[in-house]
Amino acid sequence: MKKTTQTTSQAHPWHGISPGPEAPEVVTAYIEIVPTDAVKYEMDKESGILMLDRPQRFSSQCPTLYGFIPRTYCGEQVAKRCAERTGHKDIHGDGDPIDICVLTEKVVSNGNLLVHAVPVGGFRMVDGNEADDKIIAVLESDLVYGELQYIAQLPRPLLDRLKHYFLTYKQIPGEGKRSVEIAEVYDRQEAMEVIRRSMRDYDKLFVEPESKPAKKAAPAARRKAPAAKAPAGKASSGRGARGGK
Repeated sequence: MKKTTQTTSQAHPWHGISPGPEAPEVVTAYIEIVPTDAVKYEMDKESGILMLDRPQRFSSQCPTLYGFIPRTYCGEQVAKRCAERTGHKDIHGDGDPIDICVLTEKVVSNGNLLVHAVPVGGFRMVDGNEADDKIIAVLESDLVYGELQYIAQLPRPLLDRLKHYFLTYKQIPGEGKRSVEIAEVYDRQEAMEVIRRSMRDYDKLFVEPESKPAKKAAPAARRKAPAAKAPAGKASSGRGARGGK
């Protein structure tokens, strides 16, 4: 029997969980939202606790399980790929972990859980001037979707529904139209490339700074104070005055 490691606290869903030993071919995904949710849940970045972000003000609900891949970050490398593929200028990462939609035929009643998912493609979404990729995946060993390997194998109406959700869920009547577009629908190989880049972005921001040894501060040069003059008629002790701290 495999020995388990006991912990006194729950792991942070973003920083404390591995994306999986087979990533990016198979990834661990943290699920925040399920299709039946009438409110939008989102992980609090500081605590790692799933929090209520906002009620769904309109009839827009995500048609799949939705969450993110742990230890990923939409930063410089992901943004660079977006700019290369779309021709857009001044693209930045949105500063969040990489989003993922997971297809399954099963009804999952609530989020705040981990699943194993197989990426089959993705949407290269651009929100303003920010890269906001959405990885499309299938639940590993799912009876209906589990054997699919490419986004072209998914039902067209399902993809259209996902596109509609992501293009409209941030549009709020009365607040002006938001500049959101799906600039590219990509396949499995490109999805894995985006995940690899997001893992590198994460390591650069969160792992590499901790692995570098701290630089020792150079010792402050000690200034030798001039010897105090002995009062007239008395010999000096020969000791210089001690410098400051």
